[in-house]
Amino acid sequence: MQTALLHVAFFCSLCVAIAMSGVFDTVLVDLGHEHYAEKPVSQLPACLAMPFNSLVNLGYVLLGVYWLRNRTEGRGAYFKDVFALMALAYGPIQWLRIATQGRRPAVLDQWFTLPIFAWVPVWCSYISGGWSPRYALVVEVASLCSYGLALSHDLGFELALGLHVAFAVVQGLRVQRRFGDRQSLTYLGAAVLSCVGFVVLKLLDRRLAEQSWIFRHLSGHFCSKVCDVLQFHFSFLFLCRLTRREKQARSK
Repeated sequence: MQTALLHVAFFCSLCVAIAMSGVFDTVLVDLGHEHYAEKPVSQLPACLAMPFNSLVNLGYVLLGVYWLRNRTEGRGAYFKDVFALMALAYGPIQWLRIATQGRRPAVLDQWFTLPIFAWVPVWCSYISGGWSPRYALVVEVASLCSYGLALSHDLGFELALGLHVAFAVVQGLRVQRRFGDRQSLTYLGAAVLSCVGFVVLKLLDRRLAEQSWIFRHLSGHFCSKVCDVLQFHFSFLFLCRLTRREKQARSK
């Protein structure tokens, strides 16, 4: 796990340093509680002003801890640990954005999303063709650089995210056809459905609040984050299962 921790810590520190330098200060991000359906509670501290949208980020932390404690043998452990550490790091970043409503935490929240999605094709590449440090580095660096699209257009981040999601799904389907079984297909389907929920519920955050009072508390944003945690979890299940199946196929 030490190697995975060093790699994730390095790239996280790099992103934080660049974001704090102000390079992305012109990127369009939603700032202010008015952009969320959940209303802030003035009696609570800033870190819990929107309690549901804040506490849901514990899900990423708990998920990361769970999968770090999950034993995996061989090189597959590195891929699992990197993914788990990404989840562990993302929770506090998202929470910081919710608590401060600051521009730079919002930039980090968006930016961190991209290399997380990019890790899925990297892991898929390992399953289908073996470990290639060069490929992993190229994909992750290209993913980080793609956030530059947000500087050139207001919808640049959405375009970059859409490309990452499509790339991850295509690579997932490719390794499923080669090494998958019914169980892994179920995991893949659940991950894709969770991804759809993550995107759609976030877009419908304020509209859902207009339809029912419950969505003013358990808002579309909150539900989208639940879907995101589930997306993470089912991706772990899918990729870990295929890693084991590929290893078994190679040993025969």
